[in-house]
Amino acid sequence: MPVATSKFAKRAVAAPAALAAVGLVLSACGSKATDSTDAAGSASCVDTSGDTIKVGSLNSLSGTMAISEVTVRDSIALAVEEINANGGVLGKQIRIVAEDGASEPTVFAEKAEKLISSDCVAAVFGGWTSSSRKAMLPVFEDNNALLYYPVQYEGLESSPNIFYTGATTNQQIVPALDYLKEKGVKSLYLVGSDYVFPQTANRIIRAYAEANGIEIKGEDYTPLGSTDFSTIVNKVRTADADAVFNTLNGDSNVAFFREYSNVGLTAADMPVISVSIAEEEVVGIGAQNITGQLTAWNYYQTVDGPENTAFVDAYKAKYGANKPTSDPMEAAYASVYLWKNTVEKADSFAVADVQAAADGVSFDAPEGTVTIDGDNHHITKTARIGEIRGDGLIYTVWVSNGAIEPDPYLESYDWAAGLSGS
Repeated sequence: MPVATSKFAKRAVAAPAALAAVGLVLSACGSKATDSTDAAGSASCVDTSGDTIKVGSLNSLSGTMAISEVTVRDSIALAVEEINANGGVLGKQIRIVAEDGASEPTVFAEKAEKLISSDCVAAVFGGWTSSSRKAMLPVFEDNNALLYYPVQYEGLESSPNIFYTGATTNQQIVPALDYLKEKGVKSLYLVGSDYVFPQTANRIIRAYAEANGIEIKGEDYTPLGSTDFSTIVNKVRTADADAVFNTLNGDSNVAFFREYSNVGLTAADMPVISVSIAEEEVVGIGAQNITGQLTAWNYYQTVDGPENTAFVDAYKAKYGANKPTSDPMEAAYASVYLWKNTVEKADSFAVADVQAAADGVSFDAPEGTVTIDGDNHHITKTARIGEIRGDGLIYTVWVSNGAIEPDPYLESYDWAAGLSGS
């Protein structure tokens, strides 16, 4: 796989520096029954001798990101419960070892190390912010373990040890910009949280805007967890842009949209398109504060199809009739099935065997059929623009013509030349 080798090698060069940044000292695996040996020759401690196999669930169950990540944890558990009820994986029942990343990248890295080296899990499902993913990446690469990361992100990355089951840039941000352009948007104001994803996403948005005659009228960032948006919203209002592109994450969205509504800004006046607000965040914001605003995702609870009907019914039956489903939790749910299907294709839990078998593995997910690209470990995704309505749900107003192949480095876009190297 020549493309995979070059991209994975590029990502791996940065791993030691990232590892040093989180200050981890990696420990060797234990002496349990081994299933694989990594490239450096150190044995995996994954135990395949019994009738169970352990996997990790690593999500923020506390802190500013808990509003988003608790439901991801729940959907991972639902997928495992369903798989176990149907015989498990290679005849083994899956056992979840759950950890709290506490909305802190260093905690994610520490808990990832624990899951791999002490709990000896066969794979880990979780993470949300790009800061958490980048903190975990060297841990998974240096331990030769597998992370299934379920959230849309800024792209410009690939790793042999991560499967990215949320959207990359050409499956979410670029379709969102294309949609705004088609609607006649000539100017944007950029608002985001102050960390990796919003900063990189906005760098991509600026490159797109320059190539497509769109003016960027302002750009503001605020720390994760910020609740005072009076200054930023006033700047947005006076800038008089055609639309706002929102890359805020977590519970900051609650404060932003409440302030947006308080000053009288509406979707009719200045629409906001968001890439990190899903159905559960709408509940926290209050539908009355966000009705008519837009989102860009690959899945909504309202997607029509038998797979989604079954998923929504099962989720509500397990967690409550008032609990909505959303894109990241659907991607997390699909990731467990993609791991299962890859393990069964490989007839092995060993990392090298799973990596070798991954290309072309599919799952009929609630969003539509998704397929792993073995070159970059991303998956095909159908892009959807949605409108938030008064019932708190999001309804598709535009959908791509079929599933979009992942292009994490935006190599098919002339305007993106140089982005991956800067």
